[in-house]
Amino acid sequence: MMMNFAGRRLDMAHCHVMGVLNVTPDSFSDGGCFNQRDAALVHARRMVLEGASFVDVGGESTRPGAAPVSVQEELDRVCPAVEAIAAELDTVVSVDTSTPEVMREVVRLGAGLINDVRALQREDALATAVAAGVPVCLMHMQGCPESMQSSPEYQSVMTDVTQFLMARVRVLEEAGFAAESILLDPGFGFGKSVDHNLELLRGLDQMRVLGYPLLVGMSRKSMLGHITGRDVSERLPASLAAATIAAIKGASIVRVHDVRETVDALKVVAAMEGCFNGRT
Repeated sequence: MMMNFAGRRLDMAHCHVMGVLNVTPDSFSDGGCFNQRDAALVHARRMVLEGASFVDVGGESTRPGAAPVSVQEELDRVCPAVEAIAAELDTVVSVDTSTPEVMREVVRLGAGLINDVRALQREDALATAVAAGVPVCLMHMQGCPESMQSSPEYQSVMTDVTQFLMARVRVLEEAGFAAESILLDPGFGFGKSVDHNLELLRGLDQMRVLGYPLLVGMSRKSMLGHITGRDVSERLPASLAAATIAAIKGASIVRVHDVRETVDALKVVAAMEGCFNGRT
């Protein structure tokens, strides 16, 4: 399945790497590292050279307990990085935002994907995304970042997440959004316990058969810390294992901090699948 990201066409039948670029002072893993334009561009260059098909720019931390930022502050953080990356690098610029004003401006500056953790539920976000004309990723989150990890509960996490995402898909399609421009993200770590996350990972291939490309983000997250006992700076092996499992189960994009290592891991998955397909 080919998808058009503001003029860049990518085959979603293959698993792509999305590099994380947080232009925030308080993100859980790299807050404050790349919140100046030049530092952000240098990091984006490196990720593209290492094989990132997407660079995901975020100006509002959505880590557990994070507070919202003002519209102007988010614009001031995100726009210089988006403009510089879109002008210089051959990559899809994705913007991690739920804010309609930010969506409008970053698409004008060259962004090719709106990556919304709130699934276009903020006021005017849906109409803005339809008018923007670029693909959108809808993510599931139970609650809000300030309180989402306090006591997440589900009747069935697979059923609940799937039903929510498909309900949002119907809303988008009824508003005139093209089905072939929608991606889904089950929202690992966003209002889920470790067991919820593992159940979603185990059932990811079931979600893939819904027909929409899946974007998956588990890199360095606390679920991996709980499993391994490792600090956030020591979670590369666990992150690679999670990305590899997601790719095998049909993810189209894995969102990661460590691009070079993940690209190598996915090359092994692609080689295995190519060899198997060649024998059938």
